Amino acid sequence: VQLVESGGGLVQAGGSLRLSCEASGIIFSIAAMGWYRQAPGNQRELVAAVTRGGSTNYADSVKGRFSISRDNGENTVYLQMNSLKPEDTDVYYCYVQGSSGSKWWGQGTQVTVSS
Repeated sequence: VQLVESGGGLVQAGGSLRLSCEASGIIFSIAAMGWYRQAPGNQRELVAAVTRGGSTNYADSVKGRFSISRDNGENTVYLQMNSLKPEDTDVYYCYVQGSSGSKWWGQGTQVTVSS
């Protein structure tokens, strides 16, 4: 299983970015896809997740600003990030969780929000 992320970068506070993550390989059943983020020295934090059925879950810190969506046919997940804040600066990691509970991770994409 390979996850390819794109869309990170540098943006000013209040701006927007859209992250994409495409999963490829032998994926018989994806239960959920989503995004974590992690700053150096910190624990990885769940940002948003979406199940195959479309149920979503967000960290309190991003509710109302971030939106996750998924294209099941393309095994792709998107994270639309609006009203970005400097505290959103992190490396963002895409993940896929199979029906067995196994998780696969992307390589991470840097998001930097300047004040």
